[in-house]
Amino acid sequence: MHHLQCILQAQRCLGWGPLASVSWLLLRTCRAHSSFSGTSCPRPEGQQENGVQKDFSSRLATGPTFQHFLRSASVPQEKLSSLDVVDPPPYLTVDELLGRQRKVYLETYGCQMNVNDTEIVWSILQKNGYLRTNNLQEADVILLVTCSIREKAEQTIWSRLHQLKALKKKRLRSRVPLKIGILGCMAERLKEEILHREKMVDILAGPDAYRDLPRLLAFAESGQQAANVLLSLDETYADVMPVQTSPSATSAFVSIMRGCDNMCSYCIVPFTRGRERSRPVASILEEVRKLSEQGLKEVTLLGQNVNSYRDNSEVQFNNAVSTNLSRGFSTNYKTKQGGLRFAHLLDQVSRIDPEMRIRFTSPHPKDFPDEVLQLIHERDNICKQIHLPAQSGSSRVLEAMRRGYSREAYVELIHHIRESIPGVSLSSDFIAGFCGETEEDHLQTVSLLQEVQYNMGFLFAYSMRQKTRAYHRLKDDVLEEVKLRRLEELITVFREEATKANKISMGCTQLVLVEGLSKRSATDLCGRNDGNLKVIFPDVEMEDVTNSGLRVRAQPGDYVLVKITSTSSQTLRGHVLCRTTLKDSAAYCSPE
Repeated sequence: MHHLQCILQAQRCLGWGPLASVSWLLLRTCRAHSSFSGTSCPRPEGQQENGVQKDFSSRLATGPTFQHFLRSASVPQEKLSSLDVVDPPPYLTVDELLGRQRKVYLETYGCQMNVNDTEIVWSILQKNGYLRTNNLQEADVILLVTCSIREKAEQTIWSRLHQLKALKKKRLRSRVPLKIGILGCMAERLKEEILHREKMVDILAGPDAYRDLPRLLAFAESGQQAANVLLSLDETYADVMPVQTSPSATSAFVSIMRGCDNMCSYCIVPFTRGRERSRPVASILEEVRKLSEQGLKEVTLLGQNVNSYRDNSEVQFNNAVSTNLSRGFSTNYKTKQGGLRFAHLLDQVSRIDPEMRIRFTSPHPKDFPDEVLQLIHERDNICKQIHLPAQSGSSRVLEAMRRGYSREAYVELIHHIRESIPGVSLSSDFIAGFCGETEEDHLQTVSLLQEVQYNMGFLFAYSMRQKTRAYHRLKDDVLEEVKLRRLEELITVFREEATKANKISMGCTQLVLVEGLSKRSATDLCGRNDGNLKVIFPDVEMEDVTNSGLRVRAQPGDYVLVKITSTSSQTLRGHVLCRTTLKDSAAYCSPE
């Protein structure tokens, strides 16, 4: 065991990659000296050491050598599969690394990145012999892909764990013991605090440690807790093809980069997702092609700062010019040189399938050079919808947030985008009650909502996160009731202005990608327009313009033209005209 302790400590210091070995692997065993942290770890009440555990412990005690880890660290990331079962760690056998048809239940919380991470996790586990189940009661492994962006998101997980504790206690002894894992940002932020607080949690895996899941689950089978929350400087899962979790899906998320370098003072993302690193263009294009071949009609390119994408894998492009930022914007880091940028990727992705819509999220306002805006304007299949997180309408608060722009620069960018992309749909994020926010600052945010008139918005009360710059340098001095009051005021104003903005669509004919039945009516269908607004329309027969004289009913994945007859702050309604194609239709609303 001493060998393993030395290796773990050395690995943390050297910062080896996710498959270099166990990484930050916490093994909570029955002996006080068996944890690398040096703390005592008593056996759970009633648990007896059996022959399997003795055999496992004896193999673990012999431990891998430094040579084993050095061999693993020298293998290039692109050559690694989801698990090297040919040469397993010395303390595990090949059979122990396989799922042996154990059933996995996955729950996803939080952002679109977590949805994509869930598909990556399932791809890795499926290749290692696990089965997927949507029935919680029959699961052998329950994995929660978690969010840590706000306190409320974490409280949701703690509540869910309390529910799962009862399920674990009721598990019949005749069945395989139920294992529960916490994955993603909450695992990364809280680390072993989760294991100490909830003894029923068996494994932790941070966002960069999903390749290690088969090994962590193998350790958990021996009755121990295990965790890998090592952040990586190069992990992008470029060689892992995500497995779509919904067979009837018409759209998919494609992760193009991970992490964030912006270091906004309120944001936990750089500490839970790590530094920015981008997937090679070739691997992204391959994934999009496969999705097109599967018949999917919409792809959303994902990243914490998606439009700061930079592929440095091709040496010949590493001497390219510096990054072009939006006018009046700055960064919190040194200007980056070289690499293939977001405009190049967006251009290549949009050429794969003219009938596939392309979206991207979540961008930062600083990374909208003219070449990106021009490309969005020119390509019919790149949606004319831009998410432009403002966070506040006060220049003073924006400076405290370290956003890299003033209100004036942001508004100028809004005008420039609307001039460059006529009819563009805009959405934004806002935080109510950030550190030091005064009533005047709040009113400036209200006035920004009124000035811009966003089509969609995501508004939240500020929730201070440990490790952030705000936690160390600022004071969370806005009372909770004041935060909530300001949030309600922002939501009210947003809805009023969005209602005005969406009224422009009245009488227009819009292209809608059908998603399926409306949740509120079995006689209606729903889909989304180019601006990503939900559109509801009756499920009736219509003309198919690609087959003259043919009458059809719309199916998920079809493009239809809908004439808008009523609008609200969040939804459009209309009657369907015909089934069509993206190429043959107007790109967006055309008045009649």
